[in-house]
Amino acid sequence: MARSIYSEKLKNRTNRLKLPPKRKPYKVLIAPGIFLAYRRNAGRRVEGDDRRRDAPGTWSVECQWLKRFALADDYEDANGTSVMSYHQAMARALKLARGSDADSDKPVTVAEAIDAYATDLAARGGAKYNATSVRNHMTSAMLSKVVMLLTETELRDWRNGLIAKGLKVSSANRIGKSLKAALALAAKRDRKRITNVGAWKEGLKPLKAKGTNAPPRDNYYLPDATILAIVRECYVEDAEFGAMIETLAGTGVRESQALKLWPDDLQDDDPEAPRLMMWCSAKGRDRDPEQRALPITPKLAQMLRARAIARKSNRLLFDRIWNMSARFRIVLERLGLDLTLTPYTLRHSSIIRQIRRGTHLRIIAFNHDTSVQEIERTYARYLNPVAEDARKGLLADDVPVLDNVVRLAR
Repeated sequence: MARSIYSEKLKNRTNRLKLPPKRKPYKVLIAPGIFLAYRRNAGRRVEGDDRRRDAPGTWSVECQWLKRFALADDYEDANGTSVMSYHQAMARALKLARGSDADSDKPVTVAEAIDAYATDLAARGGAKYNATSVRNHMTSAMLSKVVMLLTETELRDWRNGLIAKGLKVSSANRIGKSLKAALALAAKRDRKRITNVGAWKEGLKPLKAKGTNAPPRDNYYLPDATILAIVRECYVEDAEFGAMIETLAGTGVRESQALKLWPDDLQDDDPEAPRLMMWCSAKGRDRDPEQRALPITPKLAQMLRARAIARKSNRLLFDRIWNMSARFRIVLERLGLDLTLTPYTLRHSSIIRQIRRGTHLRIIAFNHDTSVQEIERTYARYLNPVAEDARKGLLADDVPVLDNVVRLAR
């Protein structure tokens, strides 16, 4: 049996009751990095009685976080659960700090929350990189913190620290969004103890880049000829890269959606009207898996059919391409285009192209797995040109004014 750590102050009730009450607990190191903490409570006076009623002390465990777990046996005998002696409290503190296979009382740390989020992403077919990118930007001290003790200030300071290290505001927001998802999942699984949801809702609110009132992506529209030139140059860079960019340009979907495609999702029995059964994204709450038939060009269908044959029916059409934005930037540089553009520009261009052609917004929203409200908010400046027919209902300026109008008698 492991040796108990001796503490003259805390070993029995007689010695503990001699300690003066104070806000900070008395502590004893019981294992490397683990403290047993005892708080001496002052008690209170009862109305109609001048005597002070002393309150029992409380036991807590501290190891980069503090958790109270029982009363001390100052005034009643220990029962091993709600009231504990010094030795019982020491054993319980070690168990809480270290955890065990059969113990679920150990508070979840940030590192464990991120691991659980990564597992959940894999189960849902999401991008595991969303979890690993958060871990890569965290210190060991931050990872060891307990989720239920996180504060709004320290989360905001961590996110702002990413920008101070040189990350763009958009990148810091994206990493913060992934951390929010991990912490929200942990809170959902431990609602009774993790009650500080507001800490990450407020502390990790997205920042807006200076000098931008409207979303900058409103300006991200490329003509068809430019997009075709980009696709051709991406094939020069790499065949896999070119196929992915051509698919994103031809459908306007997100990369995460394209990565879910299987060979059977291509419907090209009619070569003149091929379709692609595209999986919807997992954005939103509690969305069931859903596929939508998207019309594609015969040329894109031929390329995808060739990939389907080459990769067999048991492989996805696409593998994840790492550093995709960096590779896209190389292509932009060779073509002399704006280097701030990203592959997501292809999605914006697809939506704007259909707006300019007068396609109904509901159909555009359906094909691009978004909402009419989001299209109206983001692409408002492109909606006016296609609404010229509305002028036919305006009051005409050249109608002759009648001068023989007589007011009716009352």
